[in-house]
Amino acid sequence: MKLLFLIADGMGGWPIKELGNKTTMEAAFTPNMDMLANKGIVGRCRTVPSNMPPGSDIANMSLLGFDPTKYHTGRGPIEAAAQGLKLDPDDLVWRMNLVNLSELSSDGIMHDYSSGHISTDKSVPLIELLQKELGNDEFTFYPGIQYRHLLVHKGGAKKLESKLAIRPPHDLTDKSIADDIEEFAKSPLMDKLLRDAAKVLKDNGTKVVSIWPWGQGNPLILPDFREKYSMKGAVISAVDLIKGLGRASGLEVIDIEGATGLVDTNYAGKVDATLKFLEHGDFAFVHLEGPDESGHMGSIKDKIASIERFDAQIIGPLMEKYPLGTASYLVTCDHFTPIETKTHDAAPVPFILVSDKCDGSGLKSFSEKNAKSTGLILEKGHELMQWVLNLTN
Repeated sequence: MKLLFLIADGMGGWPIKELGNKTTMEAAFTPNMDMLANKGIVGRCRTVPSNMPPGSDIANMSLLGFDPTKYHTGRGPIEAAAQGLKLDPDDLVWRMNLVNLSELSSDGIMHDYSSGHISTDKSVPLIELLQKELGNDEFTFYPGIQYRHLLVHKGGAKKLESKLAIRPPHDLTDKSIADDIEEFAKSPLMDKLLRDAAKVLKDNGTKVVSIWPWGQGNPLILPDFREKYSMKGAVISAVDLIKGLGRASGLEVIDIEGATGLVDTNYAGKVDATLKFLEHGDFAFVHLEGPDESGHMGSIKDKIASIERFDAQIIGPLMEKYPLGTASYLVTCDHFTPIETKTHDAAPVPFILVSDKCDGSGLKSFSEKNAKSTGLILEKGHELMQWVLNLTN
């Protein structure tokens, strides 16, 4: 029987006054998830260990069945794995955003972690320019997708820079960057690179003002997924983070033309790719970034829309091809991205597991509150995969 993990990144949240104290999940029209909740096991899972920050890197590593306290080294190394970069063990890999700041100083404010969700065709030339002007034997700039890029510091894993505690820019929207500027200043090397990059990027015709390196670590090494779980699997996602986790663990990585990571992503393309893979594969990890991006932007309207489209355009079509009894489904999010905070939260995430071997909960809808009401909680997120397999095989 096929197993599908359907992940709506950042879908969870808190009650919102403008929605009559409903969450965006509760406000969204989700007949497919509601039906699955009625027929399946509903509970919560702690995808982020208590001593780690609530990032998508950590949470999705857990959902794929790998303990982040053992394998996680940083966000940058995961995205480097997605690109297949050849790295030495002591290289330091940074995730590098192109950001919009009021100014690159302790008085600066983070206006936008994505520079207006800059398109890839506009961002790549900027990374190429940075490489031309500032790339050397120590630093290499690698282009990625949209605002998400990489910076590799040769041999940096053994140096001071590996210890810098730079906050993710999506945690800083409309907030001061003073603490991070102070942190960058601990490394004359990084401080100079930041300021030199700002000069290179001046008046570039986009909203980009600065680079923002963060999430650094040495290269990622994961166990082989097929050997560990005896399934031939694939990841289907728009973002390098998921692709990197997939590639590092030997899962097939499927690229989807028109997959943007936003509300207007290519839903049909993701479904078609999933169905084609399942003709010969066993496990599909289908990831939708839209709810998370909407949460970071503080857009109630977009977050509801992305949840509804996840239900109607991902879950619905997949269930038409693989109705209950022919496949098992795990539906969840990796973490909460509440509208109020515009950043990630480590609260246990709601999930549904539906299989012909599972009894139904009888719940009328799928929500954070209903998932909590069942009393079922898995405290170690990386054990969810094996828990699911034990109940479905």
